[in-house]
Amino acid sequence: MSVFAIYGATGHTGRLVTAELLSRGKDVVLSDRDPAALAALGHERILPAGLDEPAALRTLAEMADVIIHCAGPFATTALPIARAAVEGGCHYIDHSVEVHTVKHLFDTFPTRAQSAGVTVLPSVSFYGGIGDLLAGAVARGVSEIDRITVAYAVSNWMMTHGAVETARLLFADTERIGFADGALQTGFIEPRSAVFAFPPPVGPRPMIAPVPFPEAVTVPRHTRTRSVEAQLTANTFAEEQAFTSEHVTADARAASEFTVAAQVLAAHGSAAGSLRGRDLWRAAALASVEAAVRLTEGRAKSGVASPAEAFDATDFLTALVNRGAFTLDLPEQQ
Repeated sequence: MSVFAIYGATGHTGRLVTAELLSRGKDVVLSDRDPAALAALGHERILPAGLDEPAALRTLAEMADVIIHCAGPFATTALPIARAAVEGGCHYIDHSVEVHTVKHLFDTFPTRAQSAGVTVLPSVSFYGGIGDLLAGAVARGVSEIDRITVAYAVSNWMMTHGAVETARLLFADTERIGFADGALQTGFIEPRSAVFAFPPPVGPRPMIAPVPFPEAVTVPRHTRTRSVEAQLTANTFAEEQAFTSEHVTADARAASEFTVAAQVLAAHGSAAGSLRGRDLWRAAALASVEAAVRLTEGRAKSGVASPAEAFDATDFLTALVNRGAFTLDLPEQQ
């Protein structure tokens, strides 16, 4: 039986990932930087491992077939765990939204991952990963694409401590990565106000555009387009609870509502699709677990890939629908 390791198992996402894997009857080993918090989980298989303990991280990788990394901010945590996974011959999945980190993993590990026969999947999460999958599904069969916009409408988002720190890093970044004129571009990008027309019942909403999510790096890997942009409803960060909810209960944190839409504009028409649900944290956990199970079943090539590059996007999203992550509306040709 395959062994699934969860790093950051004591956090909110780590607990959701653990619960989902156990509900599927999977063999799980839990890891974290805090030995006491890890022991308090009461799970029989645990391995404390700090980010500055490469031997312990390597041991974790050698115990498992896949590591699901849930402990952000990933700008500081992703590299040592990804390195340990590849060196230990273990698949790697994370929940990173930091676009520079995602790009760094793509730049650093492709050859080493291929040589080790493992797959590295960054950003298999809500922001970034779900958008990448939806863009891939909507764009299928569309040629001469000029622009892909992935738009997130999120309300009642209650961020964890790690999410708050990540948000601060993202919006303080002055060297942002974008994709325009058919190429990655790095430099200062002035955010602008925009309006995106979500499907009913959400409708047109004021947006922050662009937001520094990973789609600029991940979507062009599987879909040929001249530009990619991610947007987020302006009200998401204006809601009072967003930055003041680090200690709320899991049930309260599950009350977020979301719609994600992908708009594909091409020379000969357009295509659009969307998904809608509650509890973005659970949607993220389900996505990473689905990817991990598929990796252990040999359903992706070795190397570094985005979710829609590694898997059939429509099939993957449908699997998440069947798990209750969200509802899905794709173009009829899908």
